[in-house]
Amino acid sequence: MKGKNCMKSVKFLLPLLLLCAVLFCGCTGKEEKKIDEVVKRELDLLKHLDSDTTQKYISYQEIFPGDLEDAAMSSDVEEVFSLFFQDFDYKILDTSVNRDKAIAKVSLRLFTLDARALAEDFSKALLKHEIALAASDDTEDDQTVTLEDRYMLLNQLLSSNKYQTVERNCSITLTASEKNEETIWEIKRTTTLENDLVGGLMNYLSDPDILSPEDTLLVYLDTLKNMSTEELANYLNADSIVSTEDPNKISLANALVEQVHNIFNYSIGETSVSGYHASVKADITTFDSEAILNSYQSQLDDYLSSTDAVIDGAQKRYNKSYQLLIDSIKENKEEKTVTTTFTLINDGASWKLEDAGSVFGQALFGTLSSSPVEDSEEDS
Repeated sequence: MKGKNCMKSVKFLLPLLLLCAVLFCGCTGKEEKKIDEVVKRELDLLKHLDSDTTQKYISYQEIFPGDLEDAAMSSDVEEVFSLFFQDFDYKILDTSVNRDKAIAKVSLRLFTLDARALAEDFSKALLKHEIALAASDDTEDDQTVTLEDRYMLLNQLLSSNKYQTVERNCSITLTASEKNEETIWEIKRTTTLENDLVGGLMNYLSDPDILSPEDTLLVYLDTLKNMSTEELANYLNADSIVSTEDPNKISLANALVEQVHNIFNYSIGETSVSGYHASVKADITTFDSEAILNSYQSQLDDYLSSTDAVIDGAQKRYNKSYQLLIDSIKENKEEKTVTTTFTLINDGASWKLEDAGSVFGQALFGTLSSSPVEDSEEDS
């Protein structure tokens, strides 16, 4: 009899439990749907390049946290984000709700452009820009790279390159608040979410090893090879040869730089890294300074042993010596490849070649890093 009563109780309770389960699942499902709608609404605005939503979730200053310029978001910066998000998409994978803690979590798969490839290209472009500033003869201008400069570089890269789309999983946290007896869900904005929405770009840009030591040296060498003669002269400190306003020394520096510009080539060798220091070997092809000096010395000896040298006097001999040297440089066809070891230091932001202009000047000018012609009495 007792067993029959228990069975009756179970039969009575079972429909009630099922009804409660259905009601609970219905409430939970309704809440999840509401949460999904909030996420979809915000990400669809981002997908459709809404600038207000972009500014809401992505701080243009946080992309480059080292730059503390306080400026309004310009149209150029807006264009960068429009280009970045033009192929942006997402897929909601799962939604979970903790009503007691008024917190929800939505798991997503994001589809963004390849931010790592963009960061690598940007790091190369930034280094080229810094080298170009160092090679500029306009010393009066501030050579600091500004936040605007950085976004201009990003704009150029995004406008001229087509980056692949990559997938990235992330989660979005939402918090609930009550308003007029209705639960309002709001996305919690965090640096992690900001970084996820831009495909990890913030982390990649702050990675001090985004470019390897050999990649860094290649940027230096590529940039040098494509410089104009004037830029090359400025960057290689050719003015160290031109220590005065002497037109002979100015002509000498120009002739040397022209030789470098015509002959300079390179190939990267082995690399060794120890902590924050790296050594990269490179085969540098430049003019054969020894061949030039031999040709010059031979012609100079012939001149000095002539009666013309006695008649000319000191100043004319000085001018003639420089003319013979410059002619030897201009007529030179000999090349020389030497293995040079470059030392790079990682300062926590990136790999850098210290005192790069002087290092390359010595590697490229060889024994002609200083003039072999003695100063005239007028200069001394």
